[in-house]
Amino acid sequence: MNEKDRNLAPNEPADRLAEVFNLVGPLYRRAQRKVEQDAPVEGLSVGVRAVLNMLCEHGPMTVPQMGRAQALSRQFVQRMINDAAARNLVESVPNPAHKRSSLIRLTEEGRAAIIAVIDRERAVLRQAGGDLSDTEIDTCIRVLSRLLRFLDHVDVDQEPLTE
Repeated sequence: MNEKDRNLAPNEPADRLAEVFNLVGPLYRRAQRKVEQDAPVEGLSVGVRAVLNMLCEHGPMTVPQMGRAQALSRQFVQRMINDAAARNLVESVPNPAHKRSSLIRLTEEGRAAIIAVIDRERAVLRQAGGDLSDTEIDTCIRVLSRLLRFLDHVDVDQEPLTE
């Protein structure tokens, strides 16, 4: 192995974690495309699906809470909420903790739509994960969770630097 190849060979944790990031991007984009291809039954975009899923898992939330939880800008989350509200999938309700920031919750129609999408996705994932052990999946979740926590301080609402 020459010097250049040795420098590129993944041999330390940072190199291996870089491999994880190199896989996560394409995986995420392909998963998005799959959702978009399969979601026409419910007509959900990936963004609307993400907020519906979050509301299904966590109950009513504010737009800023959803943005922080998903590392998305409040503006993007608000657009997704507006799209979902126009289709009667979510509704705003008063927030007893904050008068100016309403809680967003699923409507019955929204709950039915996201449950149908989740059920369909789980059927596909059963095929993908058939030969993976619980230990392997637990390890993957642990590594990705650790990387996410490491980047927790990144401000998703901050404008990117431009040259």
